[in-house]
Amino acid sequence: MRKAAQVWPIRPTARYALQIAEALRAETIGGVIMLLATVGALIWANISYQDYDAFRSLTIGPATLHLDLELYKWAQNGLLAIFFFVAGLEVKEEFTHGELAVLRKAALPIIAAVAGMAGPAAVYLLVSMGAPDAGRGWAIPTATDIAFALAVLAVTASAMPAALRAFLLTCAVVDDLGAIAVIAVFYTERLNVLALLAGAALIALYGVLQHKRVRGPWPYLPIALAAWYFVEVSGVHATVAGVALGLLTRCTASPGEDRAPSERADHYIRPISAGLVVPVFAFLSAGVPLNSSALGTIFADRVVVGVMAGLVVGKFIGVFGGAWLAVRLGLARLSSDLSWRDMAAVSLLGGIGFTVSLLIGDLAYGGDPARSGAVTTGVLAASLTASVLAAVLLRLRIRSRGRAEEVDQDGGEGARAEADDRPG
Repeated sequence: MRKAAQVWPIRPTARYALQIAEALRAETIGGVIMLLATVGALIWANISYQDYDAFRSLTIGPATLHLDLELYKWAQNGLLAIFFFVAGLEVKEEFTHGELAVLRKAALPIIAAVAGMAGPAAVYLLVSMGAPDAGRGWAIPTATDIAFALAVLAVTASAMPAALRAFLLTCAVVDDLGAIAVIAVFYTERLNVLALLAGAALIALYGVLQHKRVRGPWPYLPIALAAWYFVEVSGVHATVAGVALGLLTRCTASPGEDRAPSERADHYIRPISAGLVVPVFAFLSAGVPLNSSALGTIFADRVVVGVMAGLVVGKFIGVFGGAWLAVRLGLARLSSDLSWRDMAAVSLLGGIGFTVSLLIGDLAYGGDPARSGAVTTGVLAASLTASVLAAVLLRLRIRSRGRAEEVDQDGGEGARAEADDRPG
């Protein structure tokens, strides 16, 4: 009894910590925390926007290292690098063991993701044509928020086939990879070549150590931090370093390893990303006034209307149209578990831009606080609209599938009713 009494104060704490970490690995919990952080930011900003803006604009960090950044910049450039490291791990995992490992399976989500970036950009440019400085914002509606989209799917349609989640996840990680490329190429205004070369060399060293099967986190942490620093001061957005390190992390276990390094890294870092990184970023980015004047402004600015149309309409056209065209041209095939009505519902989820759209919006219009705030409001409104529309369609699909299964059990009519909705 004495021994049990001695360990009692320690074991529950460790157990609760493990339970919390495990919960944060689920899309639903991460999505809920992010949503609560967003609501908290909106409440504070609408009680006293001056106080909220003063808090997010606090400058901390050593000026001698060029790291005297505002809090919201630390969230964008520092914390989001962790988020994109996890995204890089997901991309690497998909290419090694997932849908992207088989070209025939990978074709559908890859084509859908590429079209899902082109469609919103085209709709945005069409709607915003002629508006002042509209050209800087074309990439804002091209991104899909992995965490939020998967959370909506998990909450509203957990009974849907696993192939639907696989399609959305693969499409979203390819989308994120494209977003990082867009940020690196189109939103780098100043470039310190020497710092960039130093960052690239450190990232390459990380890859060499992974290839040489060097184990343990301690050789990698200082390399990752130094790589982040040099990419940050080079002028290229520091999230590029995060996704590059994720892509170079080994996804296969060596003899003597119980898990691959990518799996271990994902296991420990994903709860931090879901429980801290994304919520803090959302809290420091999503606070905008929602009075009648501010809401009226978003519909008066064609840039903001273009962002909303790109996310809600352009994403649907791009993802669904790209998938349909790929199947019709014989470049890919649709899973036998899915119908085109399922694909229509999940394509709407692509319109949840949120994290990456907010990031690109600030990169595009951060120098214009009025437009930046209006763009943030537009991204939030469009993401909410896409979430609600997708949730409604997904719930309708679940009911339709349930009725079809009942009829099928009675006489096989359900399968025939769905036959015209599936690829031939």
